[in-house]
Amino acid sequence: MTDNDILPIFRQRRSPYVFDPRRTVARGDLDALFEAARWAMSSYNAQPWRYIVGVKADNGALWQAIHDVLVEGNKPWTAFAPVLVLGIIETTFEHNGKPNKAATHDLGAASAFLTMEATARGLSVHQMIGIEPEQAHAAFGLTDSQEAYSALAIGYEGENTALDAKYVERDRGPRERKPLHEIIIRR
Repeated sequence: MTDNDILPIFRQRRSPYVFDPRRTVARGDLDALFEAARWAMSSYNAQPWRYIVGVKADNGALWQAIHDVLVEGNKPWTAFAPVLVLGIIETTFEHNGKPNKAATHDLGAASAFLTMEATARGLSVHQMIGIEPEQAHAAFGLTDSQEAYSALAIGYEGENTALDAKYVERDRGPRERKPLHEIIIRR
């Protein structure tokens, strides 16, 4: 329940652990998610985000390579996600070569846009920071100015009897948020 009237899509958005392993994500829907990310705001319009996208049904090797760079705690439940994505940042600005201190913020904004587009299409996205950055850097041949920063599991929330019950229980728990007075600092 929200404290204020907001667009319903924000209440609908979830970060599930339980993905329906029988459902794939249509190519058109997946392309639309990344198109939404493309339109996110960024410092100097640098758009410093890059995504490596592994679709289990299309390129199992790439999907597996992304899965391999997740921390152990994320591997059991992501094993059932039909799409895994590695979020990369460009750590320097292209226009002047200086450090881009906003790159992680901008990746987050792009991933949020992607997530809201997914929600509008009936998909779910679970964003995670639990990756092995150095392993990802080596596995994907990233440049010195690129840093693997996050991952996303994308698919349809649903039933999955093969998944450990502790993940199912997490999904069934209440969605709690801090009250506004704890996140707004007024002076």
